[in-house]
Amino acid sequence: MLSEILIIVIRGIAIGSIFATIAMSFNIVHGATNIFNFAQGNMFILGGFAAYFLANQVGLGQWSLMLLLTGLGIAAVVALQGYITLLPLRSSVEQDSWLISTVSVSVIVAALLMITQGPFAYSVQSVVPSFRILGTRTPGAYALAIVAMVFWFFALRFFLRRTFVGLAISALSQDFDAARAAGLPVRRLQLIAFAISGLMVGTVGFLVAPVISVSPDAGLKYVLNGFVAAVVGGIGSNAGTLIGGPLVGVVAMLTAYKVGGAYQDLASLLVLVLILMFRPQGLFGRVGARRV
Repeated sequence: MLSEILIIVIRGIAIGSIFATIAMSFNIVHGATNIFNFAQGNMFILGGFAAYFLANQVGLGQWSLMLLLTGLGIAAVVALQGYITLLPLRSSVEQDSWLISTVSVSVIVAALLMITQGPFAYSVQSVVPSFRILGTRTPGAYALAIVAMVFWFFALRFFLRRTFVGLAISALSQDFDAARAAGLPVRRLQLIAFAISGLMVGTVGFLVAPVISVSPDAGLKYVLNGFVAAVVGGIGSNAGTLIGGPLVGVVAMLTAYKVGGAYQDLASLLVLVLILMFRPQGLFGRVGARRV
């Protein structure tokens, strides 16, 4: 019994770390544009497919190079997607066309993967061997998921607080009009935010490919749970995602163990509903005034 609980907690935290990183990618785009990029789930899966085609059964040196190239490639794709998404928003960021645009891109990417790769789940070998924690064998990719979450948290923290571009992106989250009046290149900064989010999900998808479902229809699961993790932690709070992501992951693993894997997403949605009922701003979010 104790070993089963340990497996649920360890794997739940590891899977939750993936959700947390996706949630952080939501946050940086939302802070710069006030929109959510619901294509992030399939961009994450693209990283997994890249691992399958580029880095399956290669050495650590080549694997590291492939990781970098995958991250940069998906960053470019997401930046292009961001450009297309933001085109109709030149007059106002309050329009809702971004919802259609981001969901459409997600559907298109999934359809292209389905047409070219078929409805199959692909297996990726891990370059990091499994290890034991208190007698429980754990895949090495789970450790990479946790490391990636921590790395991106501190990388974003440094970028947004210590670099000129990061401070400018942070300024956008405070007031678009003031940032534009101050002479900041708003659209360029927004595209940089999209690119960074693509770099995040691309590299993490590549790293954790051995322990996820690398299939065309898996993107919805990860974008859903990433969004739930962002809401639970508090939209805009990267520190909150460090709690929200693992919490959602442990709930999902516990649900799979007790009820069945088919109910994992339902459990995540129930967590989302409970948070919105009792603390709409999330665990670490702030209540903000809305100008009307």
